[in-house]
Amino acid sequence: MRTAIFGAAVLVASAWSLPAVAQETSDDRLSALTEQWYDQRIEDAGRIVSDLGATSPGSGLASVTPEAQLARAEYAEAMLARLEALDESQFSDAGRIDAAVFRHLLETEIGDARFREWEMPFDSDNNFWSYLAASRGFATVEEYERYIGRMRDIPRFFAEHTANARAGLARGFSVPRVTLEGRDRSLTAYIVDNSEESPFWGAFAQMPERFSTEDRERLLAKGRAAIRDAVTPAYSELLSFFRDEYLPNTRTTLGAREFPDGAAYYAQQIREYTTLDLSAEEIHRIGLDEVTRITAQMETVKAEAEFEGTLPEFVTFLRTDPQFVADTPDELMGVAAYTAKRVDDRLGEYFGFLPRYRHGIRPVDPAIAPFYTAGRGGLEFCQINTYDLPSRPVYNIPALTMHECAPGHSFQAAIALERDAAPPFRRQTYFSGFGEGWGLYTEYLGNEMGIYRTPYERFGQLSYEMWRAVRLVIDTGIHHYGWSRERAMGYLASRTALSEHEVGTEVDRYISWPGQALAYKLGEMTIRRVRGKAEAELGENFDIRKFHDVVLALGSVPLPVLEERIDAFIADGGQGLLGVTYD
Repeated sequence: MRTAIFGAAVLVASAWSLPAVAQETSDDRLSALTEQWYDQRIEDAGRIVSDLGATSPGSGLASVTPEAQLARAEYAEAMLARLEALDESQFSDAGRIDAAVFRHLLETEIGDARFREWEMPFDSDNNFWSYLAASRGFATVEEYERYIGRMRDIPRFFAEHTANARAGLARGFSVPRVTLEGRDRSLTAYIVDNSEESPFWGAFAQMPERFSTEDRERLLAKGRAAIRDAVTPAYSELLSFFRDEYLPNTRTTLGAREFPDGAAYYAQQIREYTTLDLSAEEIHRIGLDEVTRITAQMETVKAEAEFEGTLPEFVTFLRTDPQFVADTPDELMGVAAYTAKRVDDRLGEYFGFLPRYRHGIRPVDPAIAPFYTAGRGGLEFCQINTYDLPSRPVYNIPALTMHECAPGHSFQAAIALERDAAPPFRRQTYFSGFGEGWGLYTEYLGNEMGIYRTPYERFGQLSYEMWRAVRLVIDTGIHHYGWSRERAMGYLASRTALSEHEVGTEVDRYISWPGQALAYKLGEMTIRRVRGKAEAELGENFDIRKFHDVVLALGSVPLPVLEERIDAFIADGGQGLLGVTYD
């Protein structure tokens, strides 16, 4: 994701001294350093840490002024200098992993600051004004008080982002205009005459009955006032800025190479999202090779479906036949829910450690669904996009559910949170190459788990894999080779079974978010490659449950760290996790 989990103004002076505690080993020094960094970020962001280590918002929103952003970068540079001063040869195996993760986090923050990434504070897939409203009620009075505090802070938060976006416009660093047409609809839902019609009212409408009458009346009154006096005016001002100033002045070029110092910026984005040292040219070639390989597999599945036409004709059939369209959003969500339960039935055969944390399944927020991708995973819930049902064919839903829910993102996030031995700073760290690579790998795993029951669902999985392979070609095509939007859309449409609507939203995503789309396929290829290596070298000692446990027990790490860990897994004879019974 573009935005870090924690962000706020940082007291740079605190970076220059560690707590006066006797340190005995390099691991101890590293632990003190990461603990200081993590605690500072939590404190500055005002976030709340649960007993399990999960974090939730406090009573205010992060500062995003240039001064705060530059302070973060200076703090990261100070932390990186401290890290480099440690004797890495003395780290334990766990310490080496912690150091590699910490280094990449710091380098990413420094790199984003170099290009003033905050001056383009949204893209066609993510923005700073969504996900602030709570659609569900809170459990405690204190949580409502914090929510109201955040609502009151929205005018300041939006004003800072607006100033940053204005600065980006002035130097030609903006989201391409073609990807933003119609995006103002994601703001209009928040501009209401009656507070109780606002998306922010959802939490108040579901306030627990156990609250005292006095607390209920006080919180409801404060909520109405906050929406009326702070939230609605802030969204109204942002809408005016977006329509009248930002959109008319955004750039009409597409590629990152058109940015100031664009080639270096794109290289930094590739490194950030993939965690690999690959050039745009190398990635483009990898993508072309994968497209060829997957096309051959698609032909095989087409034959299994006993379809007598060509592959393009088969794709047209899949896109247009009404048997593949859900009649209602609930029907589509039902396919996802049933897939999730069939996955539950097989998890014990593929994973030794099963997390306690449970997640739900929800539709994507209607305010952003028209512009949003097919789904999103998360610790508390995964999401399925139910907007425009004909563009969401049901044969794609099993693969999507595997990726976003379990054993994909929601499952992965729960395990990362529950790793008792992991330092706090790593429990909610996220690297796209690892995380999205794992999500795509689980789509492939669905074949082994027996989740895909028909040739159409198997083709849906291949279409999704092709979708990610095509991203390697398109993202580099746009941002390095200068492809047009039309060429990118034609390439995606001709090689996947994605609907026309999805083709448009996806290409706009790649245009406006350079590099992120590369993470999926490169991460999945890494996971499948190291698994193949482990299977070949361990032979009958290879246990898929142990392999998966070792991968997920890492949390989210740069891909070279994953490869090193699997080499160690092979060297120790394929041992699983301590404390987990593998019958």
